[in-house]
Amino acid sequence: MAAIALGSALYVAASGNLVRSVFMFFITLFALAGLYVLSLADFVAVTQVVVYVGGILVLILFAFMLSGRENLEGLKQQKNRLLSVSKLPAVLLAAAFFVVLTNIFLKAKADDISWIKQAITEQNVMTPQNTSINSLGVNLMTNYLLPFEAISVLLLMALVGAAHLSRKEESAT
Repeated sequence: MAAIALGSALYVAASGNLVRSVFMFFITLFALAGLYVLSLADFVAVTQVVVYVGGILVLILFAFMLSGRENLEGLKQQKNRLLSVSKLPAVLLAAAFFVVLTNIFLKAKADDISWIKQAITEQNVMTPQNTSINSLGVNLMTNYLLPFEAISVLLLMALVGAAHLSRKEESAT
């Protein structure tokens, strides 16, 4: 599943064909849902399929279908260089985001959080058999917080992409 997710995500990023990129994004989202199922995060997997595959990807497909042929031809005719001056802000933003994520990852000490230590010493730990709303909230804010936030970043990126694709450009007449 991880190989499928990474391979299809790389294809989405590197492909020049917009139609194939949209369909490979579909495969990427399903592979991520499969990874969540394999890591026993069933709620996050169902959320992935319902919200992202069911909602956002359909929105992107409709935006693609509604976009004019002229816009799509313009996308095909753009030069496909890896680094250029027009891509410099995106590269700088990606590098800054990578530095921030690396910094957070290196400084975060999940085993040293006081309220988790207190819960372990008091044996106030939820067992996997608990299926109440309470345990769902606790799991979302502890065990599955990072995947949930990663999915929310993907949602934001999908919304920005869909808004960009569905935008009508003014004609200069």
